[in-house]
Amino acid sequence: MTYDYDLFVIGAGSGGLAASKRAASYGAKVAIAEESLVGGTCVIRGCIPKKLMVYSSHFPALFHDAAGYGWKVGEAELDWEYFITAIDKEVRRLSQLHIGFLEKAGVELIPSRATLLDPHTIEVDGRKVTADKILIAVGGRPVKPDLPGMEYGITSNDMFHLQAKPKHIAIIGAGYIGTEFACIMRGLGCEVTQIVRKDLILNGFDEEIRTNIQEGMTNHGIKIIQNHVVEAVEKVPEGIKIKLSGENKEPIIADVFLVATGRVPNIEGLGLEKAGVETCCGSIEGPGYSTMDAITVNEYSQTSQANIFAVGDVTDRMNLTPVAIGEGRAFADSEFGNNRRIFSHENVPTAIFSTPEAGTVGLTEAQAREKLGDDGVKIYRTRFRPLFHSLTGAQERTMMKLVVDASTDKVLGAHMVGENAGEIIQGVAIAVNMGATKKDFDATVGIHPTSAEEFVTMR
Repeated sequence: MTYDYDLFVIGAGSGGLAASKRAASYGAKVAIAEESLVGGTCVIRGCIPKKLMVYSSHFPALFHDAAGYGWKVGEAELDWEYFITAIDKEVRRLSQLHIGFLEKAGVELIPSRATLLDPHTIEVDGRKVTADKILIAVGGRPVKPDLPGMEYGITSNDMFHLQAKPKHIAIIGAGYIGTEFACIMRGLGCEVTQIVRKDLILNGFDEEIRTNIQEGMTNHGIKIIQNHVVEAVEKVPEGIKIKLSGENKEPIIADVFLVATGRVPNIEGLGLEKAGVETCCGSIEGPGYSTMDAITVNEYSQTSQANIFAVGDVTDRMNLTPVAIGEGRAFADSEFGNNRRIFSHENVPTAIFSTPEAGTVGLTEAQAREKLGDDGVKIYRTRFRPLFHSLTGAQERTMMKLVVDASTDKVLGAHMVGENAGEIIQGVAIAVNMGATKKDFDATVGIHPTSAEEFVTMR
């Protein structure tokens, strides 16, 4: 049978873009459909604009720290309108850049929503087209709990379009999105209250990452309300009133309320059932949530329909931009490049762009102990004030930690909280992926004086 396209990609985010360009490089006829700006969550409403906000949030502390080195810095003021406009301009520039990359690769871009009609037919831009293979890469979306007054809350998508800087922002959610925005907004001069359901933020990360970040956030003036949930929200003349669980807990009044309690695969209205694509097992813990399944795939990103594939957040495997890119390229190599391979989800490094920042790769201490037992694990750690702050007077602390297999001396995990943690862990991740031992770390000469050298001097 003859099809209109060898590959049709639904969603021009990180995974879809990577897969479409790689497939086209092998000679495949490829089209990609996107109803929003090209670039997906990372470029448009995630990693890139968020990191730009992170950079901006660090300037007030730098102005303050400069005094410790003899610099006299005058009154500083943030022009919010300029700031938000500049971020939006950069996002749109990057989106156009990705469009140019698609054109150069020979991929046809269809700026429209696409839905499945059957395993080989897609409805897009008011017409029906067919494809030999279909890739679903529509990502995820933020979701709010079904609780009274949630319409007054905004999501992470809206944070990049606030018309004015909030005086007080309240945030529910203990994940990396809520935590990062809490730090960003505090750095930009807002009063910040973060509401979390348990004792600590960042569930799933190493315990010392969680405790050190939370301690740092508290020291920076962020109010963290632990072991509480939001019961209801209402609009009042003073702003937004947030009622918490517990009889003795006073409600919070804020002018902006960010709901950062989770994301779900963006599968609604895709027509998966018409194409015979199975989904499974999606959920978010907590009151007020209903389940939203993810697309089920095998190790080759193949769905229950043999010619349909899915990558990225829509599969809810490991929701990170570089992972979606890796999955997309592995799919294209396997299906069009005569190089059948899988993308490994082991030892994937990641960072939390909070203040203080964190970077991590490999097993947490708890995971290692569960796998090898307490006697099978050795922990090496250090905690110190960075040299930079020896003159600023700030009580900042850096934490570094190695998780080591006691029997093989292999480094199973590396974790850091402190300035440039993401940059530092990126290099450490190479060693961890290569199976380096603690002796290999010890045999490496440190660069002095740096914080990073501590990873090769811990005893």
